[in-house]
Amino acid sequence: MLEPSHNNELPPIPAKRYFTIGEVSDLCDVKPHVLRYWEQEFPQLSPVKRRGNRRYYQRQDVLLVREIRELLYGEGYTIQGARQRLQGEDSPNAAVMDQALIKSMLADLKELAALLETP
Repeated sequence: MLEPSHNNELPPIPAKRYFTIGEVSDLCDVKPHVLRYWEQEFPQLSPVKRRGNRRYYQRQDVLLVREIRELLYGEGYTIQGARQRLQGEDSPNAAVMDQALIKSMLADLKELAALLETP
């Protein structure tokens, strides 16, 4: 596990379109074999693969790796917990869907209350 003092010392992400696995390893302070493992565990992390199965990460992939790293090393999540946390944050419509579900449930409860009130 990394020391807490290392969490805020990540270098800035350069303005590039693609990054190799070695560059991402340096930018995120994670070994390349860990990045390959995380690709299997986190479906959101899928770098572009080109000739010879070389991985090319985009900026959003680098940001995701940093977020995964923070969840696992900084906040102490397990792989499964981090995966669930990311899947919950990935759906931007989750809050809207929750509100719609609550409204639907309230309408159902009001209908039930009306049925119970009538003799």
